[in-house]
Amino acid sequence: MEIAVTGGAGFIGSHLAEKLIEKGHDLTLIDNLSSGEQKNMPEEADFEKIDIKEDDLTCLSGIDVVFHLAANPKVNTFPEDRDKDFEENLKGTKNVLEACEKYEVGELIFASSSVVYGEDAEIPTPEDANMSPISMYGATKCGGEHMCQVYQQIFDIDLTIVRLANIVGGRNQKGVIYDFIHKLKDNPEKLVILGNGKQRKSYLHVEDTVEGILAARKSDKTVFNIGSEDSIDVDGIADIVADELDLSPDYEYTGGEKGWEGDVPEMRLSIEKLKSEGWNPEKNSAESVRKTVRELLI
Repeated sequence: MEIAVTGGAGFIGSHLAEKLIEKGHDLTLIDNLSSGEQKNMPEEADFEKIDIKEDDLTCLSGIDVVFHLAANPKVNTFPEDRDKDFEENLKGTKNVLEACEKYEVGELIFASSSVVYGEDAEIPTPEDANMSPISMYGATKCGGEHMCQVYQQIFDIDLTIVRLANIVGGRNQKGVIYDFIHKLKDNPEKLVILGNGKQRKSYLHVEDTVEGILAARKSDKTVFNIGSEDSIDVDGIADIVADELDLSPDYEYTGGEKGWEGDVPEMRLSIEKLKSEGWNPEKNSAESVRKTVRELLI
């Protein structure tokens, strides 16, 4: 089977690529290397340095399945950058969908996000909850889902949508864990925490995430949440990072319930639907965070 992964040099994409190679698939990785790194990609895969929002995607000719993971790697670039979410998450997705139709790609797996649900969803949040995003990133991921569903209906593309919780692991050079490590290396005595430290979310290690994506793809259902069954607050993450660095810093808070404009103070997804397909995460949120800290410190 010929498979392509957009964002194949990125954090999740490169781990997915390794697993697909392990399973014996012929693989093409597509990335513009704006945030991903070529060293992350398995040597056995073909690589196309392509900007999906600008370049011709002729490399999808002959491809059977596309895992579309390419997106803005940061959820909080708006409003400082008014265009990035639109360009990366909507325009890029539209071009991938056009190429899938043009080259008769039969199957698409679209990586969405928990942020499509917004801040008023029930906890844990099921897949049939209303999508009410409060950030531009969430709005564009929501729009990407709807575009995929239109192409599914009109062009008969087999579609799976996975809504990911906070995914962590050693190649993730962004996010709260990476930020805390570098802050404490710069100043071991004090850690500045955005918000009030009580923002509580589900964290899942990338190894569990990849297994979840592949399990979702096997199902005849369309939309799946992928996350852990519990959550951890920002203070808890800070405690783990400090413990692994053998430090006892003072915490200083910027204040407010949100870490940034558009942040969702609490997020935990219901994963019962994917568990019914036989998938279970091996690590909970705290274990995922601790494993990530250790990987980043290597």
